[in-house]
Amino acid sequence: MQSFFDPAILFFVFGILAGSLKSNLEIPPQISRFLSLYLLMALGLKGGFALAHSGLTADVLVSLGAALAMAILVPLLGYLSLRRFLNGFDAAAIAATYGSVSAVTFITTVQYLDTQGISFGGHMAAAMALMESPAIVLAVVLANHARQKAKAQGIGAAAGGNTPLRRILHEALTDGAQLLLLGAMLIGILTGEAGQAAMKPFSVDLFKGMLAFFLLDMGLLAARNMGKLKGQSLGLLVYAFVGPLVHASLALGMAWVLGMSVGNTALLMVLAASASYIAVPAVIRHAIPEANPSLYFGMSLGLTFPFNILVGIPLYVHAAQHWL
Repeated sequence: MQSFFDPAILFFVFGILAGSLKSNLEIPPQISRFLSLYLLMALGLKGGFALAHSGLTADVLVSLGAALAMAILVPLLGYLSLRRFLNGFDAAAIAATYGSVSAVTFITTVQYLDTQGISFGGHMAAAMALMESPAIVLAVVLANHARQKAKAQGIGAAAGGNTPLRRILHEALTDGAQLLLLGAMLIGILTGEAGQAAMKPFSVDLFKGMLAFFLLDMGLLAARNMGKLKGQSLGLLVYAFVGPLVHASLALGMAWVLGMSVGNTALLMVLAASASYIAVPAVIRHAIPEANPSLYFGMSLGLTFPFNILVGIPLYVHAAQHWL
């Protein structure tokens, strides 16, 4: 309950309530985009300053390796599970969405750990960036395979031709938000303590208020996307809640084996449990046009994102504290 009464979380709840009441409260898209970029820039700077202080240690490499392993494992497991009751295209799209990460969930967890006084490595922001793209690549490969299979069986023409992997890689790796995160992190590394002192009013003092404002917008969006899932399979609804718990448990087990710290483990669990609702849906919409956007977008933003913000984050942090 203490974590629930955080102002940023309460603004998210308020946004869900206002959206459910069909209020005309709305954050202009340009402002929402600015808030998103600000949070990523501030997070990148924080991570860069921390890396400048700690250096590239064995713990950093272990965490990044674990993040990359989860970025491959989660979409593969998701696809195998979803394929039992969905066609190959929808299964690949949802697996990519859940195999990638939610930057806002990660940023909210960083703020939560700061509030709880739990230390973590700034390099986990790099882990988040590292986990963004593998799921997209895997989904495109799986969708291309499904098209070839449908063509061979004469099931009918697919809505889209095989997507060139080179183009998808370019879109995934040059996404503006991801580049801003990495660029801010590099600037933080290069400027070190002097840069940290200079940017403190921007990247620290304003952070909490900006996050609260952005979570208000996310609450409004989440409420308006919940209706897209009416009439869908019960299996999809179960996956939207159980999938993140399974993925977080796998991350916890991996972190325990590797001897990661509590803070880094909690962030790895959040990254594994979160689902993308911005970058991946934008790419998947063009790369896999056969997939139903209301499924992968509605599930990630309408169900999994609120679950992680309200329940998942304190649950994952508590589990990391208990088991490590």
